[in-house]
Amino acid sequence: MKGFAEHFVDDGSNYELNDPALLIVDMVNDFCKEGGAMVLPEGMETVEPTQRLIAAFREKKLPIIFINDWHRAGKYDKEFDKRAPHCIEGTWGGKVIDELDPQPEDYQIPKRRFSGFYQTDLDLVLRELGRKTVVVTGVVTNICVRSTCHDAFFRGYQVVVPRDCVRATGPREQESTLWDIETHFGAVTDSDTILSRL
Repeated sequence: MKGFAEHFVDDGSNYELNDPALLIVDMVNDFCKEGGAMVLPEGMETVEPTQRLIAAFREKKLPIIFINDWHRAGKYDKEFDKRAPHCIEGTWGGKVIDELDPQPEDYQIPKRRFSGFYQTDLDLVLRELGRKTVVVTGVVTNICVRSTCHDAFFRGYQVVVPRDCVRATGPREQESTLWDIETHFGAVTDSDTILSRL
């Protein structure tokens, strides 16, 4: 008798990058740089492969969307009941790291909860741009990346996650979250494979 996990139809490897957009989740100073409020040092390991994806998307004039945790200064925020204050609007901590160098033609979408879709206009932007696939990168795999992937799937987007462009709070969380995404919500691959399919 097969277990629950053995009943999925697609192992995530059969995908095409139809009308893709690159989503870069929470690659901001507070999460990635020394001196940040809640630093995941491993986040910087994703920079080089993410830079290569950015360059390829720019070359092909495909949308690049930075989704940034951003909270109001001096105002109550429910998220701070669980986590220390971070990514305050207008501060160094809430800015995208210099290494990823957002350009004026890119989109920057602020969010106050884990998912890039929750109470933001990300879905509207993607539909206006005619996007069908989201390539999701950034931190943290098991929190904001996962929530964004779930909500993208729920809205009918094809979800693709390059494992070398995301990092979790630990190795166990990285592997279990990527397994969940691959078996239930999308495809897990690597940046080189995405570059070869663009």
